[in-house]
Amino acid sequence: MERINVPPPGPTDLPMSLLEMGCSGRFELITHPLPDQPLPPQSTLPHGLPPTSLSLETEVEKQFLQDPAWLPIHDTDFAFQKFLKVTQRDVNVDSLLSCTPSPLHSGLSVVRDPTTGMLLDFTEVLLENTGLSAKNSLSFQRQPGPPSESLRGSNTNYPFLPGGMEELSLDQIKKKSDLEEDIDFENDLLRVPVGLKAGMDFTDKNSKTAKAEVNLMSLLSSHDDITGLQPEEEEKEEGKKSEDAPKLPRTNSLEDLGIKDAVSSSAPSEKGKDEKSKPKENPEENKKWAIPVDISSPCDDFYKRIPNPAFKWPFELDTFQKQAVLRLEAHDSVFVAAHTSAGKTVVAEYAIALSQKHMTRTIYTSPIKALSNQKFRDFKTTFGDVGLLTGDVQLSPESSCLIMTTEILRSMLYNGSEVIRDLEWVIFDEVHYINDAERGVVWEEVLIMLPDHVSIILLSATVPNALEFSEWIGRIKKRHIYVISTMKRPVPLEHYLYTGNSTKTQKEMFLLVDAVGNFLTKGHYAAVDAKKERTSKHAQSFGAKNASHNTTASQDRAVWLTLLHFLSQRQQTPVVAFTFSRTRCDENARSLDSMDLTTSVEKAEIHSFFQKSMSRLRGGDRQLPQILLMRDLLKRGIGVHHSGILPILKEVIEMLFSRGLVKVLFATETFAMGVNMPARTVVFDSIRKHDGTGFRNLLPGEYIQMAGRAGRRGLDATGTVIILCKAGVHEMADLHVMMLGKPTVLQSQFRLTYTMILNLLRVEALRVTDMMRRSFSESHRDTQAHEKRITQLKQSLSSLPPLDTDGQLSDMLPYYHTVTELRTTTEILQRAILESVNGLKALSVGRVVVVNNKQHLNALGVILQVSNDSVNRTFTALIICEKGNEEGEGKSNDALPHLFNTALFIPEGPCSHTVQKLKLQDVTAITVKTLKVIPDRIIDNYNKRQQPRFRHDPPGQAISTATQELLRLAEANPGGIASLDPVNDLQLKSVDVVEGSMRCRVLQESLKEFNCIHSPTFAEQFARVQERMSVQEELDKLLFLVSDQSLSLLPEYHQRIKVLQSLQYVDSNGAVQLKGRVACQISSHELLLTELLFENVLSPLAPEESAALLSCLVFTQNTQVEPHITNTLQEGIDRVLSVAQRIGELQRDCEIPQTVEEFVGQFKFGLTEVVYCWARGMPFAEIALLTDVQEGTVVRCIQRLDEVLKEVRQAARIVGDSVLGSKMEKASLAIRRDIVFTASLYTH
Repeated sequence: MERINVPPPGPTDLPMSLLEMGCSGRFELITHPLPDQPLPPQSTLPHGLPPTSLSLETEVEKQFLQDPAWLPIHDTDFAFQKFLKVTQRDVNVDSLLSCTPSPLHSGLSVVRDPTTGMLLDFTEVLLENTGLSAKNSLSFQRQPGPPSESLRGSNTNYPFLPGGMEELSLDQIKKKSDLEEDIDFENDLLRVPVGLKAGMDFTDKNSKTAKAEVNLMSLLSSHDDITGLQPEEEEKEEGKKSEDAPKLPRTNSLEDLGIKDAVSSSAPSEKGKDEKSKPKENPEENKKWAIPVDISSPCDDFYKRIPNPAFKWPFELDTFQKQAVLRLEAHDSVFVAAHTSAGKTVVAEYAIALSQKHMTRTIYTSPIKALSNQKFRDFKTTFGDVGLLTGDVQLSPESSCLIMTTEILRSMLYNGSEVIRDLEWVIFDEVHYINDAERGVVWEEVLIMLPDHVSIILLSATVPNALEFSEWIGRIKKRHIYVISTMKRPVPLEHYLYTGNSTKTQKEMFLLVDAVGNFLTKGHYAAVDAKKERTSKHAQSFGAKNASHNTTASQDRAVWLTLLHFLSQRQQTPVVAFTFSRTRCDENARSLDSMDLTTSVEKAEIHSFFQKSMSRLRGGDRQLPQILLMRDLLKRGIGVHHSGILPILKEVIEMLFSRGLVKVLFATETFAMGVNMPARTVVFDSIRKHDGTGFRNLLPGEYIQMAGRAGRRGLDATGTVIILCKAGVHEMADLHVMMLGKPTVLQSQFRLTYTMILNLLRVEALRVTDMMRRSFSESHRDTQAHEKRITQLKQSLSSLPPLDTDGQLSDMLPYYHTVTELRTTTEILQRAILESVNGLKALSVGRVVVVNNKQHLNALGVILQVSNDSVNRTFTALIICEKGNEEGEGKSNDALPHLFNTALFIPEGPCSHTVQKLKLQDVTAITVKTLKVIPDRIIDNYNKRQQPRFRHDPPGQAISTATQELLRLAEANPGGIASLDPVNDLQLKSVDVVEGSMRCRVLQESLKEFNCIHSPTFAEQFARVQERMSVQEELDKLLFLVSDQSLSLLPEYHQRIKVLQSLQYVDSNGAVQLKGRVACQISSHELLLTELLFENVLSPLAPEESAALLSCLVFTQNTQVEPHITNTLQEGIDRVLSVAQRIGELQRDCEIPQTVEEFVGQFKFGLTEVVYCWARGMPFAEIALLTDVQEGTVVRCIQRLDEVLKEVRQAARIVGDSVLGSKMEKASLAIRRDIVFTASLYTH
């Protein structure tokens, strides 16, 4: 600090002085100065800061001469010895160099007597893999890292090898052996050492072959599926070798001896096996991974099969629960799909109990933090040994059962946490959350990254495609998944329409779907009638045009008061009222000011519980308006539950509700997600909701999820679901779809995120394409079936006769390609003709066409009928042919001679005719000629003569005339008739038609120049080429499908890599750089945050300002209130926006389909002022007045902001910016206080 010059004290000055304490900037006030010292500000450091290096002399004096311990009164000799020891110290330079010892490569093992078990001896055994560590290996053999990293792992650790990714091992073998091939252990070996006359002889051949046999066996046993995964070159060799497979060929490298032989000798036997097993049983071929479990028959021998279960319940289990427990005992993975409250938690509890019995660990993941807290409380009371890990809380992480959010499990997997080693079960609750567009991808990543030894338990609401989903998991994990789904509800539901709105009409409740699930239309009609009676005559006469969805607040109030009176009379409480807007929830609750649903005993209980829960808050926070309002509502038995409510209040309301003290709960949809709080009645305020883009009716899945809250097991016989008809009765069709429709299918929301790409790039052994290939979105790729088929095709290719391509036939392949192109181009043209108006006009009755098919070669025909079916249009035509070839299939002309030979067919003997239905492909040209024909007579006559008794009648007049005409035409133009040109004659002017017809002409001209068509063996050789090429084409197609090139996300992957390269997160080889390492730490908006770090945007800001600035990453709503902020903050905001703009433009240039506006628009600065004031210590009550955002949302934002600050602190540590790190720490401390960070009631 600079010195401040103060004028000397005058007579009027108070005797007062400031004393600076040390260099920390703290001051102390001195009011009674010492008499002889002047008054200006003083410091405890008279000469300013101390000198940087200490004076050694004074130090030595102080330590050795003035220190009383050095001058003992009695034992002076001892002191002198001590002094000598210090002065005459030996210099030991080595102590400066510390080197960690390399790991021991051997250990001791005990030799015991096999009969008595006595110790006989110790032997030294070599340890393998001692050099493995978390930084270089995916294996479980690696050494555990430091204890500080054991829970969350570290972002320099490798993850453990994900289950089902073992295909790498074969590639690795290949890679190794390629390197080994350079060393030749047989030829060119140096036999004679320098200076010696004689040397060594390496020609011991026998052992060599024996060695190969051993190698072969071990390879076969370790890679049973080696044939499925063979690389291509080996396949080609195998084709050559399959004749002499049994004898071991001598080769120059170990690799050939090892792998290739294993392949070639196992392949024929495998093939034989397959062929034998095919007729008997097909399941071997396409193995199903998902196995549906039949739960219709009771499981009688349950207690025999599990005599002492790991966990006992006070009630008898349902069949589906027993089946699940049996599967768990067998250590299988299960997918349990059942309605809420059907008792899926039983499965989770049994898994936790099993892992405690086995001394392993279980991880229970849930999508929502609130749900994690509740489960923590439930499991803690049941099992005791339970820990909780969420973004901001970490309770007893060493427990055997850990409850966490899915995101944390993902980061533990990427960072190679040691917890994964002991993991036996991972339980995914509410798996249908995988449909969540924002976070669904996390579930897929976790499922893909889980190692092999972990079994998976998936709990989900009922979904139609549980089997398909489980099949996907089974396939990527290479293990069976048992699918147990039950549609049974423990408490059946009855659905009603309610039209009452006054005391007179309060009983107007109409049953729409009964407990068995029948839809009763008369209930709907009755509701419509009841509603109609009350609408004014005026409105009736104008019809229901103006029936709006909206009603006024007073109408709403009337409906609610009526309904709740009615329900409480019938003892139908507790009620959950689902309302799809937070303001609507609050209004409805407030409007019930006259309603009181609790007795005085209940009031007392509510009051004491509320006070006890709120006692954890600081004084000022207890007087928040929301808390006071909620207290009054709760006392009367009314509660509100949505994201705008303070978390601690939400928990109080949930607990009171589950005790049955809250009689009516106005809740939004989030209440139905997993929070296990059934009610007796569920009421839908409306069945339309806003989903972020617009209003729509509820989906069946959403409706079932919410309606499923009705009916408490063991308390109610049926659950009641009521839909309010406030403005009018909903359409019957809408209601039917919603109540009885299929719930939403599980769909993949997999997308690439930068964090995922960087996390996989930093580990060489894992490729991003592997992740994409295993995602649920690619689950339609059945790679294994493709691989099998590829092997078959390769075998059939090698077994085809070789091609004869000498002399005349040398241009056979180019000819084949030209013909194929011509064929496809012609097909496109023909389709275009058919779809056009003029084309159809031309192909009308009486048009002469040239026909080519199996039976006819360039034969003329005339069209008699055109079918009406526009998809597969057929033409009935009369065609001339040789006598005796009317029926015949003819010899199949695979050589397509008509393409180069346009000569028309002229019968050699007498001319006959046939009437056939032609497909478009059979018509190769539409000529310019037409004939007058009488189609009906021709067809009738022909059909008549097809019957045996009229077989020999002469053809009718109409037919013979037409046949004569066609023959005359053919004889007049033997070289071919002029045909209609699609462009000039049919007026088709579109680009592809014009180009196509030009291309056809060129190709047809070029065909005449080929030599092979003149060869005598042309036809059979062409058939061979065709057979070979069709196999090759199918093979190429399958190879493409199996390769990474066919991944739907591959282009986007390349675009994202391009972005990362231009921002220097990865280098051109894909190695992760420092910036990339930092971005790995950050879970959302990783690019923006990393750029802000590296551009020093946060450096000039104070801790509270940086916290305020970073709030844009966690706040997602729009606000109407303009924040008032400091200039430095405003500058910070501008810089953040410019960085976002830059990243957005870069993404656009790399062709990522997101506009710059969208990217920049994600960051909303509505809470900057609020966070700034909060970090500076303003009480919550005042903060709430600064913004229109609800209190609950503010709290959630600040909690999530704390997680972001932690991530930034970690990142700053990696970069080595300790100043920024400590600043983030300060900011974090500044916001972690009072009501925002009150611990959850569930965790205490």
